[in-house]
Amino acid sequence: MDITPVDLREIDKHAANVYEAVIASARKARLINDENKLEFNALLSTLMPTVEDEFDERENPEQLKISLEFEKRPKPHMLAIHQLLEGKLSYRYKNKEEFEG
Repeated sequence: MDITPVDLREIDKHAANVYEAVIASARKARLINDENKLEFNALLSTLMPTVEDEFDERENPEQLKISLEFEKRPKPHMLAIHQLLEGKLSYRYKNKEEFEG
């Protein structure tokens, strides 16, 4: 697993506040993760169900293939950070008056 450090100064260039940028990217990562879960469950639901037996633990090769494909994808938090750094992620307050006071 490759670990890529992110320079906080780069994040600071794309946001007024680093902490706000981290929160915004975390929310985006959750959305990406939820989309991935929906897609994964939709793909699993198309597979032919195997005979479920409590004591039978055979692996389904199609399910394993789908699982491995999803594991190879970039992680949602890294996608969100890259979107922020590329200027593709924007955020705003729901009610700006409550934060200015």
